[in-house]
Amino acid sequence: MINGLDGLAITKMDVLSGLDEIKVAVAYRIDGKRHERFPAETSLLDRVEPVYESLPGWTEDLTGVKGFDRLPKNAKAYLKFLERGLRVDVTMVSVGTDRNQTIQR
Repeated sequence: MINGLDGLAITKMDVLSGLDEIKVAVAYRIDGKRHERFPAETSLLDRVEPVYESLPGWTEDLTGVKGFDRLPKNAKAYLKFLERGLRVDVTMVSVGTDRNQTIQR
């Protein structure tokens, strides 16, 4: 919000393989009221409840994937969900620990 972002680097995509669903916090509930931003007041933190949206997972091994278009359908949908919600493009995706396992977009 302050400095702006040109792109996101998403790491550890490979560790999400095998999950039936991926839950993404999209808002926060405090005392029954929904908030779109994480509260800045530390006195509220013990009452914060995340609001999740569930996305379908994938079972495919990502460690050999060399391009964004070769990612499983649900993995691409997850990244596009992040792009829409954060309003910034995913420019790099890590699918393993080696340097050559980073996909540039």
